[in-house]
Amino acid sequence: MFTLPVEFEDKMKRLLSDEFDEYIKCYEEPRYYGLRVNTQKISVEEFVRICPFEITPIPWIENGFYYDGEKVSPAKHPYYFAGLYYLQEPSAMTPANRLPVSPGERVLDVCAAPGGKATELGAKLNREGVLIANDISSSRAKGLLKNLEVFGIGNMLVLSEEPGKLENYFPEYFDKILIDAPCSGEGMFRKDRKMIKAWEEHGPAFFAKLQRSIITQSARMLKPGGMMLYSTCTFDAEENEGTIEYLLKEYPEFRVLEMKQYEGFAPGRPEFTEENVEDIAKTVRIFPHKMKGEGHFLALLQKGEGEAFEVPVSKYEVKGGKKIPEEIQEFFKDVSFELVPGRLDIHGERVYYMPENLPDMKGIRFLRTGLLLGELKKKRFEPSQALAMYLKKEEFAHTISLPVEDERVNRYLKGETIDVDDLVSPKESGWHLVCVEDYPLGWGKLGRGTLKNKYLPGWRNMSS
Repeated sequence: MFTLPVEFEDKMKRLLSDEFDEYIKCYEEPRYYGLRVNTQKISVEEFVRICPFEITPIPWIENGFYYDGEKVSPAKHPYYFAGLYYLQEPSAMTPANRLPVSPGERVLDVCAAPGGKATELGAKLNREGVLIANDISSSRAKGLLKNLEVFGIGNMLVLSEEPGKLENYFPEYFDKILIDAPCSGEGMFRKDRKMIKAWEEHGPAFFAKLQRSIITQSARMLKPGGMMLYSTCTFDAEENEGTIEYLLKEYPEFRVLEMKQYEGFAPGRPEFTEENVEDIAKTVRIFPHKMKGEGHFLALLQKGEGEAFEVPVSKYEVKGGKKIPEEIQEFFKDVSFELVPGRLDIHGERVYYMPENLPDMKGIRFLRTGLLLGELKKKRFEPSQALAMYLKKEEFAHTISLPVEDERVNRYLKGETIDVDDLVSPKESGWHLVCVEDYPLGWGKLGRGTLKNKYLPGWRNMSS
């Protein structure tokens, strides 16, 4: 049994009243482990069919499942390296699930690292539109970038900027915005007890000020008619209901929307706002004694009435990007989607494929702009790991598919050279997309039945 701060316990007693004892009992229960299926790569039904370990549906997340984290290690399985799922705490799946995103929209994840919400938003876009994933910490943004690339998200920009700087570039630009705000983390005390010490160092008042700055800056980047979802993993009313009330006062054109409900959801608490704002009851609180997950708060908001209108934006055109270099043309003869020349962006050796309809972004700190296609080296093109993960098996002419139980899969993921003469004809050579079953893992270069491993060194599976 571990001790909670007295100040926190007193606050939870006021919040929960006669439910407090039931809430405290949940600290004696084990945490819940979850995974979320990448629906851009595989259907939920197909994943259930091939999943190698026992899973149970998360009832309020269509593509979410519980697994026993004490018995299995999904992060070591080849399907994880193929980007078929993301490991995520069940309640934390809710914000991206409840923000309605459609292919073709412009979507911003303001505080996106490590990528749990951004990967789901990107999968919902299904290669159309643009996802801008931002995190102020450049070190955390590196992990965000990897997770997006593993998931096969190509129509993205990964930024590391203050939200206040972004609003200068993207005024009323986005159809949808997700803010998973920095918070005091009270809802994660059971999952991660180190959060208690952080709470004692920086309490709710510190975060509430930061949250109010972020939510108003984000409001100015949202189109009229667009939707914004604000979430935290804390129970504190100042950070939750108080932040929403602050937004509604500053920008009265915003209104709180109803969300798809689940029997374990608790309503927001209007009595914890200064003016007893009735619509706050439409927000959602998730308590660990009411459902199988940690603590969370969500508010779905709309800017004005009706559908988002189209904001005029000059189409992104890359200087010198009109002609596709011959080396790239040669490689893409084997790729089934056609490159639009005006979306190519070549910086030195590196070749990027940019999303459409972007504003001028000169001066923003990027980790990635668009899909990294590969590199031009001495009159040859070398495809990137990101491109391998973006492609579906049927989109590349030359593939090598290994059964999931084949020991060569793990050898490939460790960076080893493997023999594949039983799978290819002696005449075959050149770049091949290596797959586990039908799901790409990376590249290999074939010669005389031996596959030279081109799996990205920083991604290799070094576990035994």
